Amino acid sequence: MAWVSADQLADRTQRAAQAALDAGRALGLAADRATVLHDVFSVVVHLEPTPAVARIQVVLPPGYGPELQAARQQRELDVVSWLDARGVPVVPPSPLVPRAPVRRDGFGMTFWELADLAPDHQAYSGVAIAKSAELHAGLAGYPAPLPFLVPFTETGPALFAALEPSDLLTVNDIDRARAQFAELSAVLGDATAFAARHPGVTVQPLQGDGPSHNVIRTTSGVRFADFEDVCAGPVEWDLAMLGAEATAEYDDAAAALGLRRTDPQVQRLMDSARTLQFVGCAVLAPQLPVLVEGLSTVIADWRKQPAM
Repeated sequence: MAWVSADQLADRTQRAAQAALDAGRALGLAADRATVLHDVFSVVVHLEPTPAVARIQVVLPPGYGPELQAARQQRELDVVSWLDARGVPVVPPSPLVPRAPVRRDGFGMTFWELADLAPDHQAYSGVAIAKSAELHAGLAGYPAPLPFLVPFTETGPALFAALEPSDLLTVNDIDRARAQFAELSAVLGDATAFAARHPGVTVQPLQGDGPSHNVIRTTSGVRFADFEDVCAGPVEWDLAMLGAEATAEYDDAAAALGLRRTDPQVQRLMDSARTLQFVGCAVLAPQLPVLVEGLSTVIADWRKQPAM
């Protein structure tokens, strides 16, 4: 895949913002401009002067066509709306438009309430891991079925199949990554396989993508955001790669809330799977070159790890 240039990135952002503005107007929003608030995997724009925000996905893994993308977005909207109705602190879907994903000019998008940012808000700045336990307590009662470990089971196969030698990964790296993915898939390929290996470990709805770092600090407190990877799985997935101190903090908070403590063996398994997911994200670097620095560090550490 050819790497996008700075000009192409700027053009993609502009086209995504315009698509959101046009889509919002078509839905009845009295918006006259789209101001970019964030631009990484998704472009997030404020549809001014309305209190609505559009999140437009611009970097997608291989195989994520419109139908799969829309299903993923609808799951997110449904779960977050359910959490909001029960008082869980989330950034809710915008009430000004239908609660459904929209496709416009080749971009899939969803619409959300504008959060009143606190002065100390910084993107991806984490909060105490005890907050993740509180979120898990809120998610535990979600009544609809959710697919198992979506970031691994739904995204993984096409991601690892698409790996190519690059400045990030050698041929040997790719062979090793694919072998590890096959080995982990024997345990994590679906809920049945996981239960067979870990019968005493419960699964539940998860945020799916590091909830302690996917938060927005608002003037009314911390709110969880970005549930694009919402799925079912062991809570250890949401704690992957955070380390022993964070896990211990989570366990104390979970016990106080009546949730189970983490399982050390499953935590190691989730750490391995999450690390491997990041290795697979080398496929996405040509679409988002800013990933290279962070992925290089993860891949270098992964190379030092013993074989599974």
